[in-house]
Amino acid sequence: MVTILDTVKTAPKARHPEKANRPDNPIQRKPEWIRVKAPGSPVYKETQGIVKENGLFTVCEEAGCPNIGECWSKKHATMMIMGDTCTRACAFCNVKTGLPAPLDPNEPENVALAVEKLGLHHVVITSVDRDDLKDGGAEHFAQVIRAIRARSPSTTIEVLTPDFLRKDGALEVVVAAKPDVFNHNLETVPSNYLTVRPGARYFHSIRLLQRVKELDPTIFTKSGIMVGLGEERNEVLQLMDDLRSADVDFLTIGQYLQPTSKHHPIIRFVPPDEFKSYETIAYTKGFLMVSSSPLTRSSHHAGEDFEQLRANRAKKLAEARG
Repeated sequence: MVTILDTVKTAPKARHPEKANRPDNPIQRKPEWIRVKAPGSPVYKETQGIVKENGLFTVCEEAGCPNIGECWSKKHATMMIMGDTCTRACAFCNVKTGLPAPLDPNEPENVALAVEKLGLHHVVITSVDRDDLKDGGAEHFAQVIRAIRARSPSTTIEVLTPDFLRKDGALEVVVAAKPDVFNHNLETVPSNYLTVRPGARYFHSIRLLQRVKELDPTIFTKSGIMVGLGEERNEVLQLMDDLRSADVDFLTIGQYLQPTSKHHPIIRFVPPDEFKSYETIAYTKGFLMVSSSPLTRSSHHAGEDFEQLRANRAKKLAEARG
């Protein structure tokens, strides 16, 4: 297994053939505040075994998440459904690009079984982009949600979905399955989309999140961005306003880490005090929950954050009633 600690040294060049023609961008040495210990605890290995036994992929491994050691040592894993091959080639992402395999009809049940074995109180389900599918994989998401509910009815479910661009009716299918949290990441400010997220459209993603609330106001909505990609501070603040206009509840902000020399370079390591400033401002703009730190990732501490999110909503409703 390749982790963020050794990705730069060992990731095979063949993993990203679609990025071969990109210029080499030297990997910057990480500052002290963003370094993590290599994984390897007994519980980590147990989690790894359960994932492998059920033939599952996790974004923890595929995206080289720096928090994998911590999360897997607590039996927390973010399941990545619909294979390990994405139809897009975003400049920041370490998931391989190509023509994906057909969907595995057994995957929903295998994911549900792994959730049951891990004893998860809260699970995050994400996926690769599947632009090759008529519905972008929406029905597969719904099947996974239903399978988890059947085996582990008390487990709360968070989905981190693609944008379902040009997939009419797809969002409605996922929302109808009633996940507890619907997450879709903006990833970066709109001025970076052509170079960082060229296959996506910023305002489509904003509208997607807004539409979730229109369809089911009880579902929590969430989005996240990376900083250090050359964004300006005022652009981040405008993005916050755009998300609040869509009534998004939860914002995550983390430091971008460059997976390989063929990926987008790190323009800047943002110091912890700036993350704290973003957090303070985001709360003043009305987010129910904000996680902003160098190592913040969408699903890091997702279970604990969900409990706090639920408590914050209840408090806000009580205050509104007077």
